[in-house]
Amino acid sequence: MNPEHALRDVSRRHFFSRCSVGLGSIALASLMSENGLAGSPSPTRDPLEPKPPHFPAKAKRVIYLFMAGGPSQLDMFENKPRLTELNGKPIPQSFVEGKRFAFMGTSNGFNLLGSRRSFKKYGETGVWVSDLLPNMSGIVDRLTFLQTCKTDLFNHAPAKLYMNTGTGQFGRPSMGSWVTYGLGSDCHDLPGFVVLLSGPRGPRGGAVLWGSGVLPTTYQGVPLRNQGDPIVNLSTPPSIDSPGQRKVVDAVRELNLKRLVETGDEEIATRINAYEMAYRMQTSAPELMDIHGESKSTLEMYGIRDEKEASFARNCLLARRLVERGVRFVQLYDTNWDHHGGPTENLETHLVEKCRDIDRPCAALVRDLEQRGLLEDTIVVWGGEFGRTPMGEVRESTGRNHHIDAFTMWFAGGGFKAGHIHGQTDEFGFGAVEDPVHVHDVHATILNQLGLDHQRLSVRHQGLDFRLTGVEPASVVKGLLA
Repeated sequence: MNPEHALRDVSRRHFFSRCSVGLGSIALASLMSENGLAGSPSPTRDPLEPKPPHFPAKAKRVIYLFMAGGPSQLDMFENKPRLTELNGKPIPQSFVEGKRFAFMGTSNGFNLLGSRRSFKKYGETGVWVSDLLPNMSGIVDRLTFLQTCKTDLFNHAPAKLYMNTGTGQFGRPSMGSWVTYGLGSDCHDLPGFVVLLSGPRGPRGGAVLWGSGVLPTTYQGVPLRNQGDPIVNLSTPPSIDSPGQRKVVDAVRELNLKRLVETGDEEIATRINAYEMAYRMQTSAPELMDIHGESKSTLEMYGIRDEKEASFARNCLLARRLVERGVRFVQLYDTNWDHHGGPTENLETHLVEKCRDIDRPCAALVRDLEQRGLLEDTIVVWGGEFGRTPMGEVRESTGRNHHIDAFTMWFAGGGFKAGHIHGQTDEFGFGAVEDPVHVHDVHATILNQLGLDHQRLSVRHQGLDFRLTGVEPASVVKGLLA
C-alpha cells in the first residue's frame, strides 16, 4: 500500500473509531449550542445569568471598601477619654492576660497610647468621628456603625483571607464568589465580581482574596487595571479585524463544546464563557473606564483631579459605574493601612495621608448612590481585616499593633439601619462590653440582605459541604438591620 494512503487511512480510522468524539457527538454539541438542551452542562447557559434568591431580598449588589492593613478605630471612630488620660501608663494585666499580639511581646511593655486626634459627635446619631474624616462625618446618619467586630487571626494575609473567605485556609471561595454563585449577575458585558486596587502595592495574600476556591473559576473576582488595557491582552491586535476574531472565538468554542460533551467538566463551560465575556468586554470595559463623560461636579465631589490618574477616588467612581451596569459585587482594596510606628507607618503623618485619600471618595460614593436611587438596594461595606490596639509599640514614633478583639466597620444602604451604632467597647476600646459580632456573623448578615441563607448557600466538594460562614454557629445580626 502507498505509505501516504496508509497514513491517510489510519488518520480516518483514528478519527471515526478511536476518538471518543465522533460525528454524533459533534452534532450533539452543535445542537446544544443552538438550543441549550438540558442534560450535560449547557454551554449556552451563562453561569452568571441572574438567579432567584432564597427569599425576598433587601439588596441586589455589594460594594466592599476594604482598607487593607487594619485601620485604627481608636484614631478615627472610637473616642476614649480614659485612654487619653492614662496615656503612657501600663494597661491593666486583666486585659492582656493570655492574649497574643503580632510583633509585640511582654518585653515591649503594654503601655496605653491615647489618640492625639480631636473628636466630635456628628449627626442625629451622635457618632464620634475624629478630625481625620471631615467628609465622612457629614454622612453618619446614613451609616450603620459596628464597633465590636471580632476576628480570629492577627497577621495580615491570614486575617484578610479570613475576612474575605471565612477561613484562614487557602482554597475557599471569597464572599464575592459566593454571592455571584448564589445570585449570578445582572450584567451581560462585564464580570459579575470585579476587583479594583489602589495604593503602592496589592494586598498581602494576593489573588486568593478574591478567588473562587472550590467553586468554578467563572465566579472568581476579575481585577481591572487603571492603566492600559483594563485586562491584560484585552485589545485586539491591529492586524486582526472583528470578523476574523469572531471566527477564531467561534472555532475555539466548538472545540471546547466537543470536549464538554465528552467530560461534562464545568471548567470547560467556564472557559467557553470566558472567551465570550472577553470578546464582549473589548467594547464594554474601555467604555466603563472612560470617565470623561462624568460631570465636573461629580468629579469634584469624589475629589478626582486627573480623570486618568489611578486613585482610590477614581475607583469609587468606577464602583458606582459598575453597579449601575448590573455588576453584582465590587470590591475595592486600598493598601498601606498598617501603622506600627516608624517613619513610614506612623499615626501622626501616614494615617493622616491615608484618611485624606479615602475620606472624600467614601462620602461621595454614598451620596452619589443615594442621589441616583441606588443606595436603597446596594450594600456599601467599609472595614479592614482587624483593628489596632489601645497600647502603643515601642518605636521611634507612635504606632499601634494588630487587634482582633474589637474593631469598627460601617455599612450603608441595603436595608441596614441608618444612623445606628451597634455594640460598645470598654473604656480603653480593648474589647466588647455589649453586643460582640464575629466576622462570620457579618458574612451571614450581608448574605441575608441579599436574600441568601448562609446555611443553604453551600457547595459539596470531596465529600464536604463548604459555605462562607463555615461550620461554627453564625447568626444574622438583627440589630444592624432596619
